[in-house]
Amino acid sequence: MRLLQCSNDGDLSLTEFVKDIPKYAILSHRWGAEEVTFKDLTDGTSKAKAGYGKIQFCGEKARRDGLQYFWVDTCCIDKSSSAELSEAINSMFRWYRQSTKCYVYLSEVLRTAVNTNNLAWESAFQNSNWFTRGWTLQELIAPKSVEFFSKEGKLLGDKSTLERQICEITGIPAKALRGSPLSDFSIAERMSWAGMRTTTCEEDQAYSLLGIFDISIPVIYGEGKDRAMQRLREEIEKASKGFKREDFSVAFSLSDVPAIEHFVAREDELSKIHRTLKGDGSRRTVVLHGLGGIGKTQLTVAYAKRHKDDYSAIFWLNIKDEDSLKQSFVKVAKRILQDHPSASRLSNVDMNQNLDEVVDAVKAWLNLPNNTRWLMIYDNYDNPTVAGNVDPAAVVIRKFLPESYQGSIIITTRSSQVEIGISIQVRKLRNVGDSLVILSNASRREEMMNDPDARRLVEELDGFPLALATAGAYLNQVSIGFADYLRLYKKSWAKLQKMSPELGSYEDRTLYSTWQISFDYVEQRNPLSAKLLRLWAYFDNQDLWFELLRHADSKDPEWIRQLTEDELNFHDAVRVLSNHGLVEVAMSSQELIESKGYSIHGCVHSWTIHALNQEWDSDLGRLAVKFVGAHVPGEEDVRPWLTQRRLLQHAARCSYFFANSLVADNGMEWACYNLGLLYADQGKLIEAEAMYQRALRGYEKAWGPEHASTLGTVNNLGLLYQNQGKLVEAEAMYQRALQGYEKTWGPEHTGPEHTSTLDTVNNLGLLYKNQGKLVEAELMYQRALEGKEKAWGPEHTSTLNTVGNLGNLYKNQGKLLVEAEQMYQRALQGYEKAWGPEHTSTLNTVNNLGEIYRDQCYERVKKSALQKLRFHSGLTERSECGSNINQLVALCLRYKSCRTALLSLLYKVFLWMNEETLSLLAFSYGVSDAIPRYNRFCDGCRCDIDVGTGCFSCKSCKDVDLCRLCFARYDSDELKSVMATCQDHTFTDFSTTVTVENAEQWLQELARDLTR
Repeated sequence: MRLLQCSNDGDLSLTEFVKDIPKYAILSHRWGAEEVTFKDLTDGTSKAKAGYGKIQFCGEKARRDGLQYFWVDTCCIDKSSSAELSEAINSMFRWYRQSTKCYVYLSEVLRTAVNTNNLAWESAFQNSNWFTRGWTLQELIAPKSVEFFSKEGKLLGDKSTLERQICEITGIPAKALRGSPLSDFSIAERMSWAGMRTTTCEEDQAYSLLGIFDISIPVIYGEGKDRAMQRLREEIEKASKGFKREDFSVAFSLSDVPAIEHFVAREDELSKIHRTLKGDGSRRTVVLHGLGGIGKTQLTVAYAKRHKDDYSAIFWLNIKDEDSLKQSFVKVAKRILQDHPSASRLSNVDMNQNLDEVVDAVKAWLNLPNNTRWLMIYDNYDNPTVAGNVDPAAVVIRKFLPESYQGSIIITTRSSQVEIGISIQVRKLRNVGDSLVILSNASRREEMMNDPDARRLVEELDGFPLALATAGAYLNQVSIGFADYLRLYKKSWAKLQKMSPELGSYEDRTLYSTWQISFDYVEQRNPLSAKLLRLWAYFDNQDLWFELLRHADSKDPEWIRQLTEDELNFHDAVRVLSNHGLVEVAMSSQELIESKGYSIHGCVHSWTIHALNQEWDSDLGRLAVKFVGAHVPGEEDVRPWLTQRRLLQHAARCSYFFANSLVADNGMEWACYNLGLLYADQGKLIEAEAMYQRALRGYEKAWGPEHASTLGTVNNLGLLYQNQGKLVEAEAMYQRALQGYEKTWGPEHTGPEHTSTLDTVNNLGLLYKNQGKLVEAELMYQRALEGKEKAWGPEHTSTLNTVGNLGNLYKNQGKLLVEAEQMYQRALQGYEKAWGPEHTSTLNTVNNLGEIYRDQCYERVKKSALQKLRFHSGLTERSECGSNINQLVALCLRYKSCRTALLSLLYKVFLWMNEETLSLLAFSYGVSDAIPRYNRFCDGCRCDIDVGTGCFSCKSCKDVDLCRLCFARYDSDELKSVMATCQDHTFTDFSTTVTVENAEQWLQELARDLTR
């Protein structure tokens, strides 16, 4: 490092230091037209340059500050040496940081402007071009002492005294100006500081940031800005993460997370979270714990937004209970697939069925090697499995954490007993100013910092963020002042203390008074709103919607019938609650078939339970159970699973009522029965069994053991046990139901009102089939079919269900493919007539029929000497497989919703017949119909697949790909799922180009050729 020294005669000299560098001052300025260079100093021509005056200025200021040496960038670096220039650029930040004084020379700020008035000099200061240059960013941040001078050398102030102005001009936080480690600030935030700055050389846009990110790269002028920035970003990635994040990047989104617009305070907590989580990608976990409403979620949102560029992906999960958590994993899976559609395990999981598989698939993706920079946020872990918590619904969070020791995790909880990572307690706000800002933002009232009434109010609310926000939301809706609000607050709290002392130690007591005040005004504005809020205590706090409450009859209170008379009444009542901050629109990305719901915060819900309903109201409890039970969808409803998922959390509340004897069973057997149906359809078999057993006891007591309702419940218990694999218990239930029906109606009585007998017979057939008792199964199906045909007719959907079951039975027997085809054809015609071509029952039958045609082709290929079936000769002849292929093609053309699966079957048929070109065409069209971009690695064997010119079709997985080696091993007469160990494959080389454009046109041409 070379330093300048000024002699007593005013002459300048350069001294080079390798180590033991003395104290020195440093100059920061904008380069002008005539700057003094290193060459000018060495050859004695420096004094003739206009820039010599700035050097004299710096030397004079250094001498007055007792410093012998000083440094100026224009002349202390020999820029003719590329090696020295590169070293200097990479050392620049360190040189400024180690300086004793930094003098900023502002040539645009004149003495006249400084001496006029504060507004004039501040305007000149703020408009100085020095703040727009790239290199001056590090010259502002790095030195401990930065002093600003006008063109005439007059001191304007320093980095400390001008901090407010500098922060406003640059957008740089005060902490950064005060010397906080730059690693405390995210990459994106540091990049934003340079966003509006420019440099003369385009490459310097990158080079001027090296010190800001504490990295070094070779200096290559002429490479261009884009290349320089790319190298900068790559080096930042290496330094902070050790790998390229793009491999696992997922677009940042917090769309389902409610967040305030302006987050206030919590800088210490944010820094502590960042320090804990930053590292080399190995597992880091932070647990944020504190009172409900203290601001844990908003703190986490603020951290995620500030540091989003530190992570390859950020996922938010709601862990209030297991159901909510699993639904959050579904959302995470969908987000991953949006950016990584070829994620093999995730792409093969049914998001609507087995949620446990979704959880496992997401965890597997997070466990992948090098996928180390994700952040998982588990929010609302308020019912943890810790000592003393005997709630069976408590969530075991470790089951839902990725196993590999990588990535970052934040958990928010009310419990201080969660001991998974570093625990950080979130406390109340200590600074009254921060509380005033929250109140000001929420109430939209300005200039309240010096309002004594406002200060007294925030002091009373004692730094509790949710209380402040709720008070502000209320004040935003009414015209009263802060003093009136405080008066009402104290009055209402005293009354609450007197009337319900048991609530005095409740953890959210500071919120009770705020919500009581809001409730009083709600009740005055709309009594229906107040009654709805009382009723809400008997539902779950999440997602209450209009249609759910529309099951009132003449026996129910008049107010509930008035509330749900129409949507206008309902939404008007909710709007009043929403205006007072008590209710918000439910944030959900799930598809809905009914109106959107509303939610209330968990703390508000607790308040409605413990304060608003101080005495348990069994009538309201029964009303809630009635509404939930009545809203369970039936088989005939459109996409019933969408409504079922919404009902689950309300059903859990009803189950709690029954389990704790808060609602009497008498008269509610039907509701228990429906809740059992709901739980069974959603795979919650333990809960379903409990509801069915409760319903059974009720029916037996009310109607006797042989009543139709009793026997219907027995039959459903049989279905449940069968799904649980308890086949002995299932058979016992079916036999009991069947014997009861036969005793009541007689074995030959099959009138329409008694077809429940036949349903049980059909279920016994299913059971026997699963047990391998195929003869007994066929007898049951035939009996059920004959009875249903007599009772309902041959085209009733219940009759068709049994026809389909017979088809499945014949198909599984393998030797009865013709009989199976006949059953499927009959079922298909009936379903299409009853439900239409797009109904799931229709499409399932289409798929089964297509598999029959595939199996028939397979049997014929194996038995035939025919090895090659040519398109223009073989297929046009009346070959053994021609009719089956023709039928498959016809199904593809008619049922477009099944086309992907049917083309997969057609692909296999052509493959078995060695029709390589047709096989590839069917495969290609199937892939193009299924997904826009095909995963280039087959799921079974991971061999490369490329649909296009010169492609290799790997045929090792059972679904669409099967290599010749695997097919050779496939010697079973039974067509069952086979996944061979895929090694040493041989492949079919297609040298012709295949263009995937129009499957419809290709299928039509194929159909014409087949029928010639």
